[in-house]
Amino acid sequence: MVDSAVQTEPWKSCCLCIIKRCVASFYFRSTVLLLPPVNFTIKTTDLAQVLLRWEPNPDQEERNVKLGYHVKINAPQEEDYETRNTESKRTTILHKGFSASVQTIPWNDHSLPPSSWVSAELKAPPGSPGTSAVNLTCITSTEANTYTHLRPYQVSLHCTWLVGKDAPEDTQYFLYYRYGSWTEECQEYSKDTLQRNTACWFPRTFINSKGRSLLAVYVNGSSKEAVIKPLDQLFALHAIDRVNPPVNVTAEIERTCLTIQWKKPVSPFPIHCFVYEVKIYNTRKGFSQKEKVTTDTFIAIIDDISKYSIQVRAAMSSVCRETGLWSEWSQPIYVGNDEKQPWTEWFPVVLMAVICFLLLILSLICRICHLWTKLFPPVPAPKSNIKDFFVTINYEKSGSGETDIEVVSYVEEPGFETLEDSVF
Repeated sequence: MVDSAVQTEPWKSCCLCIIKRCVASFYFRSTVLLLPPVNFTIKTTDLAQVLLRWEPNPDQEERNVKLGYHVKINAPQEEDYETRNTESKRTTILHKGFSASVQTIPWNDHSLPPSSWVSAELKAPPGSPGTSAVNLTCITSTEANTYTHLRPYQVSLHCTWLVGKDAPEDTQYFLYYRYGSWTEECQEYSKDTLQRNTACWFPRTFINSKGRSLLAVYVNGSSKEAVIKPLDQLFALHAIDRVNPPVNVTAEIERTCLTIQWKKPVSPFPIHCFVYEVKIYNTRKGFSQKEKVTTDTFIAIIDDISKYSIQVRAAMSSVCRETGLWSEWSQPIYVGNDEKQPWTEWFPVVLMAVICFLLLILSLICRICHLWTKLFPPVPAPKSNIKDFFVTINYEKSGSGETDIEVVSYVEEPGFETLEDSVF
């Protein structure tokens, strides 16, 4: 009995410990209150970039609870995420202003209720309505870099925009771009008739053609008559990157087989990262054929007596990057010959022409020589009355030794005309 009592003592102790822990946990959860962060600020750090920063509440009880933060972007576009850091950098447009909220949350134990929200706001920059640039569009293109081997490819940037509908005539716009930590101001502008900047060209940039970061473009302005409202816009590189057309396009025809080959565009991406579209135009029939392929060779069955115009263009494949713009068409190359025609096509035409010519000559000869009249004389029309003739023959003999004279007389029956006598 003593041994049994001794053995039950540890079990009782364990049960009591578990109960105490459950009660303590319940008491802790019912008494711990998460407090909101303090000193929440929003600060512009670069073009189209802000830094959100806050601090943990100094009055927050620390009872082995891992704290995190729920951040909600309210404007210009709604977004929310969670983090354990006390600062967050965001890339976003700012010409419409920016506002966000943050609250304290338990990082692991979601049974605890979150704290209340604290908010901060970055007001939109000043400017008169209708004065900012509009319809901002940008295109990037890649070229081989012959200046250095460290960067074998260089990216150019071309942007265009329109003048705001309410912008004064003396308005002048200026463009900047930011990619990563690099920011540049445009030095080469194109102008409209009022000498206002409406386009910009960067021959060389710090943009990485294989990068995935957003490109930020910022256009502000100045005028003596009004405050010009700025404009900023974000571009995904895959959406504005104009791929170069394929190079070294060749084509050859062997009987009815057309073989087209080319090389990949000038690009840092490997050959398997491209898709192609081939355009074959039959100049004799005016027929165009387009085919999409993933290799650098295309074979087609054609009419070997026609002349063809061949062009190829390229685009990025989704295997390596999100699909974007098609390149321009390559310069057309021409193959084939549309001057000669097979005998099966021209022989019937020539035969019909010869037959028509011979018939025309024969008709002219017959008309000139009156052959039709000689070969086919006209048939006389028959008389309307049929007459019966009766012949009376009289013989007279003058004597022997004299010539006999035969007199033939034709006598008509009464009612008929008298025919003229004939003497033979």
